Amino acid sequence: MADDNKKIQKAKNTEELKFTGKYISALGKRKTSTARVRLYKNGKGIIAVNGKAMNDYFNEAALRTVAAQPLKLTGHLKDFDFSILAKGGGTKSQADAVRHGITRALEKFDEKLRPVLKAKGWLTRDSRKKERKKPGLKKARRAPQWSKR
Repeated sequence: MADDNKKIQKAKNTEELKFTGKYISALGKRKTSTARVRLYKNGKGIIAVNGKAMNDYFNEAALRTVAAQPLKLTGHLKDFDFSILAKGGGTKSQADAVRHGITRALEKFDEKLRPVLKAKGWLTRDSRKKERKKPGLKKARRAPQWSKR
């Protein structure tokens, strides 16, 4: 009986995470992660990442705070709904990609937010990626141990 209630409750939650209507789309990137963000106006503050609530998708509280930083800074935490598709990389880089995408969507929504977001450096894509491995080396820069004899 209790399991049935949980299944029904889960089904209701997934229905709530499907949004309809017009949206503003943006793309956020970090390392090999990409996040396609859709901002829906007149929302309740729901953020869905890959069909799950953000709290379920990002298990660590630090990752959730990273992803929601632009909303807290601008004071739009409960004003919009977000539908996000995150791919590639790990959870940390996906959270950074989500932050980048949300920031870009907010900028498209209101140009007046640009100076505040730009000052934090969230509009700029973090271009750091893993360096490629070079021939003769064990990793990108790690050489085999040198032996005198």
